Amino acid sequence: MTAELHTLTGAYALDAVSDVDRAEFERHLGRCAACRQEVAELRATGARLAVAAAVDPPPSLKPLVLADVARTRQLPPKVPVTRRLSRAKTWQLRVSLFGAAAAAVVAVVLGVARTPAPVDPVLGAPDAAAIEGTGQGHATLVVSRSRHQAVLLASDLPALDAGHVYQVWLIGPGGARSAGLMTAEPSQRMLVADLPPDVDRIGITVEPAGGSPGPTTPAVTRISLA
Repeated sequence: MTAELHTLTGAYALDAVSDVDRAEFERHLGRCAACRQEVAELRATGARLAVAAAVDPPPSLKPLVLADVARTRQLPPKVPVTRRLSRAKTWQLRVSLFGAAAAAVVAVVLGVARTPAPVDPVLGAPDAAAIEGTGQGHATLVVSRSRHQAVLLASDLPALDAGHVYQVWLIGPGGARSAGLMTAEPSQRMLVADLPPDVDRIGITVEPAGGSPGPTTPAVTRISLA
């Protein structure tokens, strides 16, 4: 999807796009959570402004605004960067994930304690793609929709006391469900989890030791799959 579509949020919210652009942008909205949120916020702001300022603008205002729009460079919103894995990146992730796995005695995946699941089938999948997270620390999610699996590698997250852990959540239209607890090694944390098709976001929260049935704190790191 081209970055230019992300710049149409304002014009779409004001119904200032052509029929062709509207149809293409609405298809894009079905896949882009960031644009859906921005359109909703712009429409809400426009509604408040309409109530607050009930004065008809002068006829000369519209061409002036459109002229300014034509001269002003439109920047797209910050959206998650998704990229196919190159051989070099695959090797780099294998090294990082091997270190994280070796540092953990056990991994807790989907609420069951066991040794870390193999990562090579996910990294080597033809559709494997890496998505960078936003928030605290640095997080990379490698997703293979064909295998319905994902590998999450996080580093530089703040250290936690013995009474708290980092818990990963799979988030979709039905809400959030736990993918498990991240390994306890402070420098590199990893998790391998099944990825149902309805999941469109990943969140990492701080929870009491042992984990929670649902998120109890705001996510410190977020990854959008949209």
